[in-house]
Amino acid sequence: MDFPPYDDAPPLASPLAGVVAAFMPRLAEFAFDPGLLAAIDQHAAAVCDTLSMDTSEVLVPKQRTVAREDLSDYVLGFKDVLTETGWEEPVGYDFATLRLTAICWLVREQDLLAF
Repeated sequence: MDFPPYDDAPPLASPLAGVVAAFMPRLAEFAFDPGLLAAIDQHAAAVCDTLSMDTSEVLVPKQRTVAREDLSDYVLGFKDVLTETGWEEPVGYDFATLRLTAICWLVREQDLLAF
């Protein structure tokens, strides 16, 4: 499984640039499906929670921010799992497309491709 390169991004921006190139167009569908927006929001929260796991005893509200490097590592691992399972992008949405679209949303909202 390989995502196409993002033409305007520097070479070091990959793999996030590949996800953005492949899944950014799906963000336009938010305007037509409020349920999709809710699903993407939940997936974005899950990614942020996964990347900000805190093992301390203190419970504090998690912020919905991620570091570019952490999200890149997450994408590489997720991409490996998709490759191992033989996943192919469907016309609609499944767990993987929702997760990848949520990653794209996080990249856009946090300007993670800016250098």
